[in-house]
Amino acid sequence: MDLSISHLCSVLIILIAGVAHGLEITSQGPTSIEKASSESVKLDCQFSLAPEDSGPLDIEWSLLASDNQKEDKVVILYSGDRAYEDYYPAVKGRAHFNSADPKNGDASINLTGLRSSDTGTYQCKVKKAPGIRSRKMLLTVMVRPSKPRCSADGPTLEGTDVVLRCTSSEGTKPLQYTWEKTSDNKLLPASAVLDPVGGTMNVRNASTSSSGTYRCTAKNHVGMEECILQLGITPPPNTAGIIAGAIIAVLLALIIIAIILFCCCRARNRKKYEKEISYEIREDVPPPKSRVSTARSFTSVGSQRSSLGSMSPSNLHEYALKPQYDKIPSVEEYERPPSHAPLPPPVASKMAGPNLSRMGAIAVMIPAQNRDGSIV
Repeated sequence: MDLSISHLCSVLIILIAGVAHGLEITSQGPTSIEKASSESVKLDCQFSLAPEDSGPLDIEWSLLASDNQKEDKVVILYSGDRAYEDYYPAVKGRAHFNSADPKNGDASINLTGLRSSDTGTYQCKVKKAPGIRSRKMLLTVMVRPSKPRCSADGPTLEGTDVVLRCTSSEGTKPLQYTWEKTSDNKLLPASAVLDPVGGTMNVRNASTSSSGTYRCTAKNHVGMEECILQLGITPPPNTAGIIAGAIIAVLLALIIIAIILFCCCRARNRKKYEKEISYEIREDVPPPKSRVSTARSFTSVGSQRSSLGSMSPSNLHEYALKPQYDKIPSVEEYERPPSHAPLPPPVASKMAGPNLSRMGAIAVMIPAQNRDGSIV
């Protein structure tokens, strides 16, 4: 019981002391601020002192941990009439006191070049014995949308569903997307279905009137960016004409191939015909004299000469009437063409038939011969 009374007394003494001294935080601005990245922000912390506040002045700005298991991070500090601005490495060179002399009642700080990692709850604590006062502010650093990319999915043919897409790769959510037509009558197609969160616009059963220029805008609380899309809806292709053209092209190719093959075959047959004609011409030329036929004529001449040995004067006359084939031709006569062969000399009148018979000649049948000496 005694401990409870003593504890209550201590609390009352602290409250009375807090009322007695005059330290107060006088800032009335918003305690929640939203800023875009790369911008600057002022965290306001104005205070007032009373004559009773005679102790040394200490000002401390800290980034409170989101998890109770972690420690708070001291961002900037003023103590002993000196400012320590490079206390926290994450904001080194970007955190400064708003006033050159915070003792005048301005403990505000400025943060420059904001980053998304600077988001958090900041606490300003002013201490001047015997009083202590603090103020908390929530800072949200938002990334403005990056320039979105506009595109159309699928074939842009008349009668099909065309989906227009708009997407920003960066930006703090929630992002809102809006579509608008900037050409012609500036009215979106009646069949268009918009998705402001996903950034799509579905144009169902698109017609040629849906063609034109469209603009998509992506925005959040700290900025906006836009992109332009040129949409052209074309009529469906004439499939019958395409098929007919393909068939005609195939037929033309086949005709060309047939013409080439016909020309090749004709040239080949002509060459073969000319070759056969040349062979026939060569067959009409008389063959050269063979030594076999010459030797055969020599043999027949020898046999005739042997027969002459047995001739009587009675048949010598008949033999004399025949050409003189018992004479062996010379080499010059053998090689001479048939047209230049000498005619057999006429039979002398002295060699009459009766005279030959008296001499004991015998009639012999001699086979007929051509001019070149071959036997027929």
